[in-house]
Amino acid sequence: MTEAYIVGIDMIPFGRYPGRTVPELGAEAALLALDDAGLGIRDMQALYCGNLMEAHLMVGQRILREIGLTGIPVLNTANACATGATAFREGLIAVKAGLHDLVLVVGVEQMGRGLLGGNGRADGFVEEGVLGSSTMPAMFAQIGVEHARKYGTTFEQFAKVAVKNHHHSTMNPKAMSRRETPLQEVMESEMISWPNTKLMCSINVDGAAAAVIASGSAARRLGLLGRAVRVRASEMTSGPYTPQEFAIPDFNQVTRNCVRAAYERAGVGPDALDLVELHDCFATAELVHYENLGLCPDGGAGRMIDSGETALGGRIPVNVSGGLLSKGHPLGATGIANLYEVATHLRGAAGDRQVEGARIGLTHVVGGTPGRGSACVVHILEKA
Repeated sequence: MTEAYIVGIDMIPFGRYPGRTVPELGAEAALLALDDAGLGIRDMQALYCGNLMEAHLMVGQRILREIGLTGIPVLNTANACATGATAFREGLIAVKAGLHDLVLVVGVEQMGRGLLGGNGRADGFVEEGVLGSSTMPAMFAQIGVEHARKYGTTFEQFAKVAVKNHHHSTMNPKAMSRRETPLQEVMESEMISWPNTKLMCSINVDGAAAAVIASGSAARRLGLLGRAVRVRASEMTSGPYTPQEFAIPDFNQVTRNCVRAAYERAGVGPDALDLVELHDCFATAELVHYENLGLCPDGGAGRMIDSGETALGGRIPVNVSGGLLSKGHPLGATGIANLYEVATHLRGAAGDRQVEGARIGLTHVVGGTPGRGSACVVHILEKA
């Protein structure tokens, strides 16, 4: 299979855009990515679009109505929080398979306020009183409580994740929230679902991100290798059978299976990584994913956050963008926004938050709903 490169990538600042439509947000990100590559919509041979909330409304085609109806094939994807990363992977596969030389990928979402989840299940099972709740904060609270039971992880250690990511966000002009939150403030903010307080939960925002993927031959022909980022691995898994999977998604095992395949595909291990953008939908999620991604041994996540290893300047910086906790979490855009962050560091263009000497980075997204299943996508990127 041919090699594939990101030759253009960008995102709009995440925030609230009540006066704009989903296609308008997606079109803005698409034009930013095309400009970054120095290309136009007429150069693109296909469009891959990730959107969840309007998945039945042909968002990709509506984006083309904003930037140019060229007649290219359009594929729309929806895959929970992994929606944007899934769209990117589909575009990547098409390039690597030789179907196309240049494709555009867009992830976009317009979110409401309030909790996600809790819409009920087709089989009539009600989690209330059994699992506590089917809302996302409750699901990830359970994951944190289980980790604390097994390894003694403390409320303060979970809270330190939010302190770190909020600090990182002060250096990211495209993050929704850009302010410091001292440890005491995080711990004393409104309790949403123990041990996650309000400042330990991701922000539902509007946003869009886009990327241009090129084959190696196209990147060389167009003189784009200088700022290109090689996609060294792209893997996706769904939730395997585990004792809990039919009641609540096992976000741990689906991540472990996915990252194991990604490391094998890339021919590297976690020790080769210079930075990671992982799915910190809640502070509890970030800590357990340190272990799931092999960044530390099982039971070592609490010590890892205490030591500062995952902060900017540490051994393996995690979520230098501010993560979902600060940057925000527009479901369809998140996976591509994570790729944008890592690619920006590999290009040496991240400004004050730059991870010095970054050559290899990993992105991770995972999503699911109770009783329905889960999806995980991991990408490993390398400076070309």
